[in-house]
Amino acid sequence: MLWGRADDKPELLQQERENRRYLPGAMFPDPLEIEPDLVAGLQRTRNVLIAVPSHAFRKTLEDIQPHLRSDARLAWATKGFELATGKLPHQVAEEIFGSKIPLAVLSGPTFAREVGAGLPTALTVAATDPEFARDLASDISSDNFRAYTSDDLVGVEVGGAVKNVLAIGAGICDGLGFGSNTRIAMINRGLVEMTRLGIALGANKDTFMGLAGMGDLVLTCTDNQSRNRRMGLALASGQGIEQAQKEIDQVVEGVLAAKAVWSVSRALNVDMPICEQIYLILYENKPPQAAVEALMGRELRPE
Repeated sequence: MLWGRADDKPELLQQERENRRYLPGAMFPDPLEIEPDLVAGLQRTRNVLIAVPSHAFRKTLEDIQPHLRSDARLAWATKGFELATGKLPHQVAEEIFGSKIPLAVLSGPTFAREVGAGLPTALTVAATDPEFARDLASDISSDNFRAYTSDDLVGVEVGGAVKNVLAIGAGICDGLGFGSNTRIAMINRGLVEMTRLGIALGANKDTFMGLAGMGDLVLTCTDNQSRNRRMGLALASGQGIEQAQKEIDQVVEGVLAAKAVWSVSRALNVDMPICEQIYLILYENKPPQAAVEALMGRELRPE
């Protein structure tokens, strides 16, 4: 069953059997029902998958909390820290639901258009309960879609949040014409920053070598299907955030994530110079060229 907000026009989705605004050409499978009534849908299913931007995550959980079945299991594809609290999605979920309900996060290098076209894709499912991880991975896997399991929710969520920030940086570098050497240096050192933050929050270092870490980071930094990368390209060309956001016409998660990552890293005293410079570009009007010069002029140190 698929439920969406009122402005998603469920009757149109049912009639056209595709989302022509966001994913044209990806026809809904025959068994998929469009459920216009959220409460009715929640009562009919055990497994619930949330796919909303990070700023809407808490409100969505609060809306569904009274209507979940007693045996419900909750998963999400939401990426990013909560801006107001610095909490990861699983911490928000635990705050609302407690520790009894099984929780899971889906993350990895998965551009929607390619998934919708049936191109081979792999991602990570991390869950608090091993059975839920296995069940969810089995349910979503197919001939062209493969899910790996993990118990490291923190690492998977940190990877999903930080890669969006770094993708804006990659877009800026390419937009300024710096070339392949610059791009790969930024991706590699960005991975170091992502790993530092994850370890400080209790993640497993190995997670960042996987699909939800390096895999998602490389994809998002190098392909223009990435909204975050396109935001960076726009900023490098002199556009403002609002203008670029309007042209992209979808939520660019990295903009809010940059502020949240900056705040969390400062609170934990984690050194993240690339993410800090991206924050300064977005929120302190620092010229992109000056941000690059600041990074290149830092004191030399061991790798």
